[in-house]
Amino acid sequence: MTIDWANFTPWASLGGGILIGLSTVMLIVFRGRIAGISGILGGLFQFSNTSQDHYGWRIAFVLGILVSSLVYSLFTAMPASQIDTGYPMLILAGLLVGFGTRMGSGCTSGHAVCGIGRASPRSMVATASFMVSGFVTAYVVYHLF
Repeated sequence: MTIDWANFTPWASLGGGILIGLSTVMLIVFRGRIAGISGILGGLFQFSNTSQDHYGWRIAFVLGILVSSLVYSLFTAMPASQIDTGYPMLILAGLLVGFGTRMGSGCTSGHAVCGIGRASPRSMVATASFMVSGFVTAYVVYHLF
C-alpha cells in the first residue's frame, strides 16, 4: 500500500474534520442529540412512539449531508472513484455494515467522533474494534486474495 501524494489533501481533510466536529458539537448543544448517522437514519424508519419533532431534524441532517456534497462539487472537481466489485457484493457489504451498526449501537461517526469526544468507554472499545477489523480486512483483501 502506498500513499497517493499527488492527490493527498491534508488541508482539505483538516477542514472537513473541523466541520464535522463543529456540526456534532452544534447538534449536541442545540438539540441534545448525538450525531451518529446510523442512529439518525434508523430513526427515520421508526414509526411508533415518536415525538412531534422526531423527523424534522433527522431529515435536515441527512439533507445537509447530501446537499453539502453537491455544493462542494460546484466549487471543485470530485475525485474519481473506482469500485472493483459487483452489486451483489456491494449490497452484502451494506447489509453487513447496517447489521454491525445496529449490533454495536452505533457506527463510526457516532462512536468515534461523538463517543470518544464524550470520553465514553463503550465508544472507545467500539472504535478500537472498528479499527482492528478494518486493518485485518485490508490485510486479508490486499495480501491473501
